[in-house]
Amino acid sequence: MAGDAKKLQPIIIKKVKKGGHAAHGGAWKIAYADFVTAMMAFFLLMWLLGSTTEGDKKGIADFFQSPLKVAMLGGSGSGDSSSVVRGGGKDLTRETGQVKEGQSDAKRASYTLRALKEEQRKAERTRLEQLKTKVEEVLAENPKLAALGGQIRLDMTKEGLRIQIVDEGNRPMFDSGSAVVKPYMRELLRELGNVLTEVPNRLTVEGHTDAQPFPGGDKGYSNWELSADRANASRRELVAGGLSDARMLRVQGLAASKLLDAKDPNGALNRRISIIVMNRDAEDAVLKNLPDEPDADATGAEAGRTQVPPSGKMPQTQPPAQAR
Repeated sequence: MAGDAKKLQPIIIKKVKKGGHAAHGGAWKIAYADFVTAMMAFFLLMWLLGSTTEGDKKGIADFFQSPLKVAMLGGSGSGDSSSVVRGGGKDLTRETGQVKEGQSDAKRASYTLRALKEEQRKAERTRLEQLKTKVEEVLAENPKLAALGGQIRLDMTKEGLRIQIVDEGNRPMFDSGSAVVKPYMRELLRELGNVLTEVPNRLTVEGHTDAQPFPGGDKGYSNWELSADRANASRRELVAGGLSDARMLRVQGLAASKLLDAKDPNGALNRRISIIVMNRDAEDAVLKNLPDEPDADATGAEAGRTQVPPSGKMPQTQPPAQAR
């Protein structure tokens, strides 16, 4: 009976669940992550407050008080400093004070109209200097023109590049009292006309004579007409060398009004042709002073005394052979 009772006794099995969590589960991890994030944000905020200048702080305060006003009108602190470095600016050694751009040592690049014109003048002068070098190279490379090197003078003036061809006793540019160009002078002028096509500047061609007067005096054919005729003859040779006639701004005869050798008014150096490659300032000055309409009462002789149209032809009489 006892054996049968043991057999009929129920067997109770207890299952224990392992790895279970308390009632809170894993929520503590999320809370801890939020705490760490908040602490990081707090320390970032403290660092920013410690490194921000007073001007920036005031700008931030003004922005939150009246954001539209600060955004439209600006003001002290609203963008005066673009750096969070202590003291403002880009200098890491600066500890106090906010430095505005207007107070810094670095100068702002201001491209005003005056500065722009000055840059244009510099560029134009550089271009004319290069042209001067080009003319010197062309003269040196041509054996025929190299022989005339002593008669050619190049210099920079306030009007631009001036190319002067002066006379010599044994190698005159023109016969005495004549405006007919000598063959070697013709070759030189045409070569110059070819070189001057490389720049867009307009030109002035001037004729000069010595102070030796004509027997007839100023009432007849004089040094004024002779210098104007020689300038116009030189213009024609420049155009024959390839230079556009539209590039001519002035062709004028100055007689002996601008002597190159004042100590010897009748010297050969005073008989010359000047070709001026004008800069923009000189060109504007000439165009500003030109009359709107030519004077219909001006005679050919008076035009020769002042200015000769590039395509004009001066009336002349047969000059004495001894006139220079």
